[in-house]
Amino acid sequence: MALASSRPLHRISAPPLSSPSSSSLPLARRRAARPRGCIRFAMRWEGRGVVVARALLGGFEDVGTSESDDEEDAHGALRSYEGEDLSLELHAPSSGPERWDILGLGQAMVDFSGMVDDEFLERLGIEKGTRKVINHEERGQVLRAMDGCSYKAAAGGSLSNSLVALSRLGSSRSTSYPELRIAMAASVGSDPLGSFYRAKLRRANVHFLSKPIKDGTTGTVIVLTTPDAQRTMLAYQGTSSTLSYDSDLASIVSKSNVLIVEGYLFELPHTIKAIKQACEDAHKNGTLIAVTASDVSCIKRCYNDFWDIVANYADILFANANEARAFCELSSTESPMSAARYLSHSVPLVSVTDGVHGSYIGVKGEAVYIPPSPCIPVDTCGAGDAYASGILYGIIRGSSDLKGISLLASRVAAVVVGQQEETRRLFPRSHACSTSVSSVPESGSGGRLAFSGGQPQVAAGMVVATEEMAVYCFDALVAHYSGDQPPPPAFEEGIHPLFVTWKKSTNGSEPRLRGCIGTLEARQIVTGFREYALTR
Repeated sequence: MALASSRPLHRISAPPLSSPSSSSLPLARRRAARPRGCIRFAMRWEGRGVVVARALLGGFEDVGTSESDDEEDAHGALRSYEGEDLSLELHAPSSGPERWDILGLGQAMVDFSGMVDDEFLERLGIEKGTRKVINHEERGQVLRAMDGCSYKAAAGGSLSNSLVALSRLGSSRSTSYPELRIAMAASVGSDPLGSFYRAKLRRANVHFLSKPIKDGTTGTVIVLTTPDAQRTMLAYQGTSSTLSYDSDLASIVSKSNVLIVEGYLFELPHTIKAIKQACEDAHKNGTLIAVTASDVSCIKRCYNDFWDIVANYADILFANANEARAFCELSSTESPMSAARYLSHSVPLVSVTDGVHGSYIGVKGEAVYIPPSPCIPVDTCGAGDAYASGILYGIIRGSSDLKGISLLASRVAAVVVGQQEETRRLFPRSHACSTSVSSVPESGSGGRLAFSGGQPQVAAGMVVATEEMAVYCFDALVAHYSGDQPPPPAFEEGIHPLFVTWKKSTNGSEPRLRGCIGTLEARQIVTGFREYALTR
């Protein structure tokens, strides 16, 4: 389905970087030929002033005669996407009962997330905003310091975040398409945390294929968020530093439509051989290969290994602005657009996110600017993972609508950021690394709204928006952009949406999701992307 937009595609009006050569890219070599019948990215350049395909722009439109005024973003002057235009088609292997739509190779980590203040970090000698690998004793020290505070455990990790989001996007209740078959291979221990991780993924309809390692320990990441929204991550790798690539996993890789390789694996020396073998098997069988950059420090430490995989095997590369610059060895003053264009000479499709400034899609030396979806970002944790899921969802469904895929990815990321904003606004901190529920000020209509979490103290007349309601709105949003009707609600305790519609803003901006939860006496309040109904 083509997505209409009031904003045109854009391109940075800056001199192009020279295309990378074999001498500038470490270990780069010519890609091996794909098997016959495995059509990948079919690209062609169109002449100046031609009509761009409907699939790319959401309707036949002469981009060369665009009357839109020049705009400017945080990275320099932008101009309308005109001149030589790029059309993109992508074909993944056909799905079937014996094939996996998505297979991810990554680290299985349990996240312990809590709110802390600067004094907490100073007391433990932790530098704010960094990512550090810690040992078992250091993990115990931090968790003991958090004893008595409120924090939550989740099946975390960049890869699992994307896979869970993909599972929601591809669920049968979201669209009329067949449900996506999604799997993950990673190392977990036979400890309670390993059981917790596998159970959480199973509940999200993500199949965890690896068997627990006997007497092994499951990796954890302690995520400490300070009031200024900066995240400090302490990673204990446990048995996740090993990834066994045997004949069973090789068979699964060859029967997958898309293989995702998590960038954090590159800093684990025992996994490089497994990554290369998996990519080689995927490459031979026509499986699309996606690589996530994961972290700037990881790229710098494993620069040659990253480029070896990216230049020789990757069909899709996901990175944020800083990671993309690290790949290209560009300074922090360089535009992410330039990095996306540079990387797209080596990778057929490059996705570069830049937080509140939007994102960029690079294809064959050109890059398209995607404006951000409107939201109030407070903590962007997981937004990039959600963005990647939107891109992959469009590709696995066989869409060639480059703009539509990117806009959907932007909206999925905004939903994640928006939900975190709601949680922070409605559950203010009462002390370091804990949250408490407080009553939301009454709206003009006399109703109040809160999101459930922990043991909320619900005031009389307050409608509690549960997690499943947020998931429903997420599903309904996907259904809208897939051209389907929203799925039927199935909420407990008689609380159900009265309607889910979409409306156009008076200023001509993008449609906004409007989901109403409550009773017939409901009144409305706007909360981010969602409009929930309130009762008396």
